[in-house]
Amino acid sequence: MGDIDTEAHALALDEADPLREFRNEFHIPRHGDAEQAYFCGNSLGLQPKAVRGALIDELDDWANLGVEGHFLGKHPWMPYHEFVRESLAACVGAMPSEVVAMNSLSVNLHLMMVSFYRPTPQRHAILIEAGAFPSDRYAVESQVRFHGFDPATSLIELEADEPGGTISMQAIERVLAERGSEIALVLWPGVQYRSGQAFDLKEIARLAQVQGCVAGFDLAHGAGNRVLDLHDSGADFAAWCSYKYLNSGPGAVAGCFVHERHARSDRPRFAGWWGHDQATRFRMGPEFIPTPGADGWQLSNPPILALAPLRVSLEIFQRAGMAALREKSIRLTGYLESLIQQRLADVLDIATPSDATRRGCQLSLRVIGGRERGRALFEHLSSAGIIGDWREPDVIRISPTPLYNRHADVLRFVRAVEAWRGS
Repeated sequence: MGDIDTEAHALALDEADPLREFRNEFHIPRHGDAEQAYFCGNSLGLQPKAVRGALIDELDDWANLGVEGHFLGKHPWMPYHEFVRESLAACVGAMPSEVVAMNSLSVNLHLMMVSFYRPTPQRHAILIEAGAFPSDRYAVESQVRFHGFDPATSLIELEADEPGGTISMQAIERVLAERGSEIALVLWPGVQYRSGQAFDLKEIARLAQVQGCVAGFDLAHGAGNRVLDLHDSGADFAAWCSYKYLNSGPGAVAGCFVHERHARSDRPRFAGWWGHDQATRFRMGPEFIPTPGADGWQLSNPPILALAPLRVSLEIFQRAGMAALREKSIRLTGYLESLIQQRLADVLDIATPSDATRRGCQLSLRVIGGRERGRALFEHLSSAGIIGDWREPDVIRISPTPLYNRHADVLRFVRAVEAWRGS
């Protein structure tokens, strides 16, 4: 391991990378006369260069065709959401009929809970992780209250039981065994946003369903990051945003998965005209007849200018392949971990699990010495054009994203921390 911290070693790894050319398909932000080392794809992915042309195509069709762009455009607007269906399904490991691009993540979680959180006096609780992303906690707490229950007794927040703030599968199994008869819904992250811990979706879904619970997943940090195999996981539903690893722009159209066993579900739902059966939608009848599959949860016609970046990004994912991207991700993140252990063990503590099956791209780092030193390092890195992000109270998140990050970027990060330590 003695030479892994040399520039020659990093450059050789990058030269041998079969996915290296994909970086050229993205705009890399600048820092002075050079490019940033951008490790913030877990918060906002970079812009694919082809997005500008895709948006201009839609604007041109609008200008030249008006309403006829719904049928005569380069990418007709009427079926536009179908243009991302195959690639979106491939990205998350689902059947095409099980996925739909729509709304935002929090909206989709609420729509899913309308259908899949059906509490009774005996089975009324929702299980989430302690320290869940605030929007998720707000959503589940509001759903509990909406149904007339008290979050003090109907919201179960499972505390971390491992060093660094991670949660063991044994802890999940234990709470389900002890309180499963109370739990209506397990809503769990694919990757926990602060710790970077990844979870076994199939096993969690199995444990939940054995106890009679619905299993749903928030994949905000999982989609485009891990190989998910959603269909085979047996999850009842899942939702995710598309502006992180899926590189679809700020506020991008989100995604939703509904397992095929619910394709013709009679579960209650909030209905909208775009979820109506396509064959009769434009008869404008008063009775709602849902389209089978995930499409049946749509409310409104798709936002074309927001879907165009997602279409471009998913085409890149389709060419690269999630399996190959995941292999590179493991190499990149493993390289970062090795360098930290070899060069920075006196500066950084890695909170994210070392086992590659229990993490994605992200390493959550705590600076030894406390929060103030952590903030000082974070600000030093930003001033040097090395972009990660800060999560309170004391975590710097660094995410080597395989579509556009390189081993040379990782080495640049490590050397910048070394320079700060020596200053």
